[in-house]
Amino acid sequence: MKSCVTVSLLPEARGGPFVLWDDLPKACETAARLGFDAIEVFAPGPEAIDVPALQQLLIKNRLALAALGTGGGWVRHKLTLSSPSAEIRHRAKQFVSGMIQLASRFGAAVIVGSMQGRFEGEVTRSQALDYFGGALAELAATAARQNVTLLYEHLNRYETNLLNRIEDVLPFVTPLGPNVKILADLFHMSIEEADIAQAIRSAGEGIGHVHLADSNRRPAGLGHTDFRPIFAALKDIGYNGFISAEALPYPDPEAAAQQTIRAFRELE
Repeated sequence: MKSCVTVSLLPEARGGPFVLWDDLPKACETAARLGFDAIEVFAPGPEAIDVPALQQLLIKNRLALAALGTGGGWVRHKLTLSSPSAEIRHRAKQFVSGMIQLASRFGAAVIVGSMQGRFEGEVTRSQALDYFGGALAELAATAARQNVTLLYEHLNRYETNLLNRIEDVLPFVTPLGPNVKILADLFHMSIEEADIAQAIRSAGEGIGHVHLADSNRRPAGLGHTDFRPIFAALKDIGYNGFISAEALPYPDPEAAAQQTIRAFRELE
């Protein structure tokens, strides 16, 4: 398994669960100095990333770009893939497609989390899932053509009312093809799953990425989650992907990153 830390470049998301913030060169230097293998970037959109500059930063600091988040499409533009509006769904797919094209330049994955949206008003859960499933199928095909893995992050009930548990997610993503994987966020799973380790074992090779945060969304080791059986389950399924710290920068970004890499090394 490989270590990774999140970097947010979106001012509107300040206060959210990202360890490093704003300054990409400084974030890369911090990640490298502490011994992380990769970074995961949460950007306002694909146009916000200077490709040659980021490539040089990664080379200089011997880091990989593990994944790109698409949540900026929701936070900044209020776009979702389950919107009742065909126009909004179209714009949402364009946004994610742009991130897929960007990710293909780095061999990175693309995360669909908050842009899944929710059902509300006159839209039923079934209708919202149809909209979302159709959009995800189109994006999966786009990602496959560019050799990009699409990661579906199922969120907890307070952030979406579509799919919240591994047992519901598996039959939803499996038909979408081998390049669509599940992002197992350990914070969300601590709310929704009765047994996180067992849920991970049930997903097996379907797990494509892991977000590491404790029960209170602080860095691992600062809450009450027992990560030992979870990491044992990841080893049991042969997971060799990224364990990415998506946690609150508590008490500050540097300390949060230090706590995360210390916990990762104790658990790996």
